[in-house]
Amino acid sequence: MDVNHGKFDPPRGVHTTGSGTLPSAFDVSGLAVAAIAGAASAIDRLARFHGAAPSTVTVDRDLASLWFGMSFTPDGWELPSPWDAIAGDYACTDGWIRLHTNAPHHRAAALKVLGLGAGANRETVASAVAPWNGEELEAAVVAAGGCAAVMRSRAQWLAHPQGRAVAGEPLVAWGVARSPDDGGRRRHSRPAGAPPGNARRPLEGVRVLDLTRVIAGPVATRFLAAYGAQVLRIDPPDWEETAVEAELTVGKHCARLDLKMPGGLARLHELLAGADVFIHGYRPDALDRLGLSDEVLAERHPSLVNVALDAYGWSGPWAQRRGFDSLVQMSCGIAGAGMAHFGSAVPHPLPVQALDHATGYLCAAAALDAWRGRLDGTVRNARLSLARTAVELMGSGPSDPAAPLPALDPAALVSESTAWGSGRRLPWPVAIPGVVPRFDVPALGFGSAPAAWD
Repeated sequence: MDVNHGKFDPPRGVHTTGSGTLPSAFDVSGLAVAAIAGAASAIDRLARFHGAAPSTVTVDRDLASLWFGMSFTPDGWELPSPWDAIAGDYACTDGWIRLHTNAPHHRAAALKVLGLGAGANRETVASAVAPWNGEELEAAVVAAGGCAAVMRSRAQWLAHPQGRAVAGEPLVAWGVARSPDDGGRRRHSRPAGAPPGNARRPLEGVRVLDLTRVIAGPVATRFLAAYGAQVLRIDPPDWEETAVEAELTVGKHCARLDLKMPGGLARLHELLAGADVFIHGYRPDALDRLGLSDEVLAERHPSLVNVALDAYGWSGPWAQRRGFDSLVQMSCGIAGAGMAHFGSAVPHPLPVQALDHATGYLCAAAALDAWRGRLDGTVRNARLSLARTAVELMGSGPSDPAAPLPALDPAALVSESTAWGSGRRLPWPVAIPGVVPRFDVPALGFGSAPAAWD
């Protein structure tokens, strides 16, 4: 992604419409356009591979900005809050720290370190955090299996070993190219026949196994589903994200497997054998423990496109650290820059979880280009991270304060049925002549389908 005069440029050949701009210390709307345009351009390249005529990709700036937030609005019912009651920013002795407690085990870890019981509220947590040094509390929560991030400045992050490591990583790290077979010793179990996909629906019939959660990866697979991919999302038996189920399960079949049990792991390998693309958000050590390292996957499933994403990057001392968009914003200086830019008394994050969304569309683009390469006889893996996407964003300048906010005619919203009730979804932000985006599967929620390919 290119930044000129503090603003993101869309990929060459992409036409943009609209002028809506999200207010931010950085060019968030420009990032939205650039990331979505990158994924759209990859779809266009795949459509041309399948015989489509050259055409112009158009991205609507207002819609791109809005898709970086919530695309789905319920009619007559409400979504639960996306945040746990004690998740958020707290003052400590030397600044600010953010606790991410949405997952029950992350909440329990933070409360244990703070010496609090399960009934703690924001007031008791604030009192318990106040005497702590920020970095000491961050280290203690992480060591206990929780998630926390001290607010650092950009300079502090660039001086930090992890900040230096991430700055040296490419935006998309491509693995070594390999052949999609191994001399016939192993066969991909996908049904025989012509390669899936066509000019109108470039991913029709392409099987995407989705082991991602919490926004970035699900955004990637939602984009792929819109162009015909058969997405099978796998979640643990007890995983819940009720606030975003309608948002991020649309277009997908969603099943549950316990990968800690031999039967669940064996079933996953059967699914991998039938998959074309594997997208996951597991840390490398977690995959190694499951016997799913890149090396093992390449050996057992040589034709599989493998795309991975994580929070803090793939090198450096924090390569195995759990993280989320809001934590990375605190770590890398985004929340601190927003605080200074807006004259806020508290950390000021981006107006949307832009690192998640941008990385999701970049992940989709990487999967698309890797799949096109697979059809052409070469398999490549790709890795991305929220922290590396943040490097791109922090190279931009603030939004124009005179620019209009993103706008949308309510009549343009698309009616949609879900497992929880009806609602309306934003119009698609991309237009490619002759290429049809649509969701073939309604949002039905986690565990609503069997762990099997159609």
